Amino acid sequence: MNTHSHYLDIFKVTQLQLQSLVGTALSRGGDFADLYFEHTTFFNLILRDGNVSSGGFHTDYGVGIRVLKGEKTGYAYSENLEMSEMVKAAEAASAIAQAGGSSLSYSSGATARPTEDLYTMQQNWRDMQASTFLPFLLDLEKQITSKDNRIIKVMARLSDSVSDVLMYNSFGELTCETRPMGSLSVTVVFQQNGNTENKSISRSFRMGAELITPALIEDIASEAVKGIDERFEAIRPKGGQMSVVMGAGPSGVLLHEAMGHAFEADFNRKGQSIFSEKMGVRVCPEGVNVVDDGTLMNNRGACGYDDEGVPGQKTYMVTDGILTSYLHDRISAAWYGVAPTGNGRRENFRYNPIPRMRATYMESGNAEPEGIIASVNKGIYVEELSNGQVKIGEGDFTFFVKSGYLIENGHLTAPIKDINIIGNGPQALADILAVGNDLKIDNSTWTCGKEQSVAVSCGMPTILVSSLTVGGE
Repeated sequence: MNTHSHYLDIFKVTQLQLQSLVGTALSRGGDFADLYFEHTTFFNLILRDGNVSSGGFHTDYGVGIRVLKGEKTGYAYSENLEMSEMVKAAEAASAIAQAGGSSLSYSSGATARPTEDLYTMQQNWRDMQASTFLPFLLDLEKQITSKDNRIIKVMARLSDSVSDVLMYNSFGELTCETRPMGSLSVTVVFQQNGNTENKSISRSFRMGAELITPALIEDIASEAVKGIDERFEAIRPKGGQMSVVMGAGPSGVLLHEAMGHAFEADFNRKGQSIFSEKMGVRVCPEGVNVVDDGTLMNNRGACGYDDEGVPGQKTYMVTDGILTSYLHDRISAAWYGVAPTGNGRRENFRYNPIPRMRATYMESGNAEPEGIIASVNKGIYVEELSNGQVKIGEGDFTFFVKSGYLIENGHLTAPIKDINIIGNGPQALADILAVGNDLKIDNSTWTCGKEQSVAVSCGMPTILVSSLTVGGE
């Protein structure tokens, strides 16, 4: 088991030096200061049509130093961990924060500790050779091409990273952990009678190289060719206002984009979210629970600790239809006078943390998915969405439907594609008529791009929204 001394050795610092750096950071005044040390190794291997087309390995190493004065953030980083260079970064962060306004009362984040390691590594990615994975990628391509003679191109990608992180703050809290990530993805291009369709499948987990197994290869290969007949047969239906059934799993991206961002506390603290003044207000029908969860074992969005050293936790944003919590970093938590929720996340040490989602999903309800579909006279069933656009302040959204079906008289009929669904996030929440008992977490390579890129995941049971605008013919 890695100890504090293990991580201190990685970054060649002592606890006395950490204390000294925090002291320098607060030398011009400030309410709180923290240090974020990171050592990350990245690897990727890309196979295109049976040949390795590219691959790479690189290392990131440095420290970010933050000073908070009221709501003002002073931030500086150094890629050189010589003490003199880190002192310069601490002085720079201190000078930037000096112009902050009235103070906020920041509190310790150590109110709860993780009960278990959320992402163990049985096989460390750093110990593996690229040649170990090539047979798996070749087998993946072989299995896919053997399943459909319309395939004209296959691109497979394996990527992994391992991050050692050490965090220290002005409360004297020292937090350390190692974060693995492995991802396998494939894009397949099909051609039939001059028409082209493509499909992308991926799996991503916070775990070691034990991720890559024959079972995973078989799973991705089967999923890569599933539903292609329907893609070629799909029509573009007439548009209009109609009922929309969101399928379990990947349609959770709508929850993330159209609703989850509006629950992030920085948008609410600044009055930019449609939910800014709705804490304690009913926003959904009874029985609807919306969660942002950092505690799912091996999940891409799992956080043993967030990037402020706050332990990961499960946060109910909506409880039985009532808005009960925003997603907080330390700044918003101090501003609202609540405990941080473990949502302070950053892309790497070059960025300051801000409120970000982890694994966002709606919990299962009690309706049977077949019964939900059967209850719809006219509407659409959405399997997969992409290219969402959202206005956080108004809550308006537009999503492109990659695959789905018409619902006619309670039955799935013609496959559909190339349409948009348009609506308003808060209104869509309010218009939920049924929630299925089939919650599915989608373990694809979801990445959120709010100012910075961070790994997330999403999920959804089958749900029925009474009315959305469908942009078709």
